[in-house]
Amino acid sequence: MFILGIVVFVVGLLVSIAWHELGHLSTAKLFGIRVPQYMVGFGPTIWSRKKGETEYGIKAIPFGGYIRMIGMFPPGPDGRVEMRSTSPWRGMIEDARTAAFEELRPGDEKRLFYTRKPWKRVIVMFAGPFMNLILAVALFLTVLMGFGISQQTTAVSSVAKCVIAQSENRETCKASDAPSPAAAAGMKAGDKIVAFDGVRTDDWNRLSDLIRANPGKTVPIVVDRKGEEVTLQAKIATNQVAKKDSSGQVEPGKYVTAGFLGFTAASGVVRQDFGESVTWMGDRMGDAVDSLAALPSKIPALWDSAFDGAPREADSPMGVVGAARVGGEIFTLDIPPTQQLAMALMLVAGFNLSLFLFNMLPLLPLDGGHIAGALWESLRRNAAKVLRRPDPGPFDVAKLMPVAYVVAGIFICFTILVLIADVVNPVRIT
Repeated sequence: MFILGIVVFVVGLLVSIAWHELGHLSTAKLFGIRVPQYMVGFGPTIWSRKKGETEYGIKAIPFGGYIRMIGMFPPGPDGRVEMRSTSPWRGMIEDARTAAFEELRPGDEKRLFYTRKPWKRVIVMFAGPFMNLILAVALFLTVLMGFGISQQTTAVSSVAKCVIAQSENRETCKASDAPSPAAAAGMKAGDKIVAFDGVRTDDWNRLSDLIRANPGKTVPIVVDRKGEEVTLQAKIATNQVAKKDSSGQVEPGKYVTAGFLGFTAASGVVRQDFGESVTWMGDRMGDAVDSLAALPSKIPALWDSAFDGAPREADSPMGVVGAARVGGEIFTLDIPPTQQLAMALMLVAGFNLSLFLFNMLPLLPLDGGHIAGALWESLRRNAAKVLRRPDPGPFDVAKLMPVAYVVAGIFICFTILVLIADVVNPVRIT
């Protein structure tokens, strides 16, 4: 089952990569740009077939993919692409420019990427990450509305005997502790709360907010007890409870004074409606953006977990190897097969969301870097029109290749660090 989980993730990874590159390919062909190659993976080619003017294939290392478009960079100021310089930085620029024209054929002069209007180039480069976003949304909706997700419900798992401030982190009651309102009202494990103070609800967050908002008030609580509705009277206590953020998630180590009933909510798999699913996805998008921004700050802890034996944090960055191991662990969990599949789909969906956000960074060699270059060119040309100045021509993205090499080097070093941590001290869900 562990191997099966890894295979499912790898297949999902390959589909995600192919789907991303399909976005670039389809829009490039739509705008008449010649595309000699469409490849999934890197390294040696294990299968390929040429259809029309494009070679389609799969390579041995499934860690990425690419399409090759003719004329990604404009020629130099003199119109030549074969000029060479002894400067290492100029060498990078000229190597990139030469590579962009290496497969130029007669008739390609009007099919070059850089000759397309900036808005068309933006669409071509944005289409890849956007395909990942579409796939992520589709998978999230499939799981949320089709399978459901595990969350707290209004069912009662256990009833607290007394009122204990949650910051005290203890379970044993003292003689001075007051009985919990739930226990005093006669609430029992297995009850399902269906109404609170006249408000009917089956949503845990809604019920929790109602309880917190009514400290000191005696309220009727209707519970479903073995199919029969029973009304209980409870005086809501004032207590120190865990603070919740705007999305209803508990903030560890933070507390507020609010109403307290005194029971533990049971967890269950609950299907979400479309509105709830959209809200959930919006929250996850915000979390993903925050995680991406916090990535540099996590490098020291990642280094310690890789080389000093420090514990691997639950929210530590993971690479493809780490995610594949998590995929394997999912299929070994003692949960129904439908929930194993749902968790695997969530993992692939999260991977696609990360691909979208990561590729939108305005840095070469990422898609966002090419988008930024096209937007800058559009701004320059429009400004020249307004100021009645000569057209400055296409922006030479090749001039940013030294920066691209530095960025790529940083990414490679980070990827290696994550890989080592994933092998020697992986994130585990079991």
